[in-house]
Amino acid sequence: MLGLGAAGVVAAPYLQNGLESFLGSAADKDPTGLTRLLPNGGGFRYYSVATSVPRKGPENYRLKIDGLVERPATYTLDDLRAMEQTRIVRDVQCVTGWRVPDTPFEGVQLSRLLAAAGVRPEGRAIRFTCFDGTYSESLTLQQAGRKDVLVALRMQDKAVSHTHGGPVRLYVAPMYFYKSAKWLSGITVTDEVRPGYWEELGYDVDAWVGRSNGRDDAPTV
Repeated sequence: MLGLGAAGVVAAPYLQNGLESFLGSAADKDPTGLTRLLPNGGGFRYYSVATSVPRKGPENYRLKIDGLVERPATYTLDDLRAMEQTRIVRDVQCVTGWRVPDTPFEGVQLSRLLAAAGVRPEGRAIRFTCFDGTYSESLTLQQAGRKDVLVALRMQDKAVSHTHGGPVRLYVAPMYFYKSAKWLSGITVTDEVRPGYWEELGYDVDAWVGRSNGRDDAPTV
């Protein structure tokens, strides 16, 4: 019994990673969308609004910052890894009701990238685009300046997987998880808030946990 228990402890991380990989691949090919609703071992569910998403790595990933900025820039994955990293541990709350407690995210504070780009005086908001070719999100400039908003490279103390939106995703700690856009590829400073994919379908633009979308979940901050 002790031997079986020890074997289970050793094998568990590999089994969970295998399950995540399988469900992620299946979700990309499932025309019904039902696979994306299955929870993995970490309590997350898989959501994608695109039929398929290309995989990117250090050789071809690029993050572009443009719009109402003085110094547009394009960052590689290695560029982002070389910057100062911030680690945040908070609950993840989905607007559909599920929550994953004490989830670590690590990456570059969005405010640092915006400061390096030099937001012009008429800049009021940020539009985020993704390399799935479909998804988009938004924040006001004030929201984007919070210290708990990251361009995340790591999640659960490992590199953000493709299934979870890697190699780089947005993480907006105090808001419902749909604001944390996966497969992040573009950060554009705009003169007004331009609603993202789900906001166009009726979701709240200001998606503070416990204060939007008619829910009363406990805040994540």
